[in-house]
Amino acid sequence: MNIFVCVKQVPDTETKVIPNGDATFIETSSIKWIMNPYDEFAVEQALLVKAANADSTVTVVRVGGVKDTESLRTAMAMGADDSILVEAEDNLDSYSTAKALKGAIEKSGKTADLILCGKQAIDDDCLQVPQILATMLELPSVSVVVGFEQSGDTITAKREVEGGAIEIYELKTPCVLAANKGLNTPRYASLPGIMKAKRKPMQQLSLGDVGVTPDDRRVVYSGFTLPPEKPAGKTFDAMDEATQAGVVAEVVGLLRTEAKII
Repeated sequence: MNIFVCVKQVPDTETKVIPNGDATFIETSSIKWIMNPYDEFAVEQALLVKAANADSTVTVVRVGGVKDTESLRTAMAMGADDSILVEAEDNLDSYSTAKALKGAIEKSGKTADLILCGKQAIDDDCLQVPQILATMLELPSVSVVVGFEQSGDTITAKREVEGGAIEIYELKTPCVLAANKGLNTPRYASLPGIMKAKRKPMQQLSLGDVGVTPDDRRVVYSGFTLPPEKPAGKTFDAMDEATQAGVVAEVVGLLRTEAKII
């Protein structure tokens, strides 16, 4: 069984980001990169499927810059067999990214039996790539998956919908599934796994190698700015009992007229 996992490398949530010089993206020279957290659930599910299916392989695919391959090495340290890196800008749009992933999977020489992704990336929150990829490959797909069962070539996937309800889908492989938090508990990479990951193959491709051209780009980003600074908070002295009633009235008035939360 050939299992592919599509991962994205995103800025660490504690990283302070600033716009780059032309405001088309963020400054990436000093950013600490991590694997997108939702993709960790996809990697873990791939490894669980591999453990239950003899002679299976897990290939991790990423589209992005080559300056840091931490997410691919992490996935291989967790247990993935090999990886593919498609060199591209880190702010590539969803359509081009999906097309690059499709091309990379086809270039691998393996027929995909199962493709796993995270439901979304925590940096752009587009929630588009898994569905676009499935459409391009003409495969069935289920997103926001929180439950997974496999019997032969049939997969039963549970997905969350608004209101806390659960939908259950039954589909045949090959298919594309987008993982959500709660699907599993991702394992930590062990020290032996980290050492082995350094020797595992990582194929490197260009956008041209996977059939992506500048004309494929549907979205161009511009005008990146930091959010406005929050105004300074107001403090009130209510230590004197004689003034407390007036202070309370003033605070209530501000909550109603300025904050507009009551």
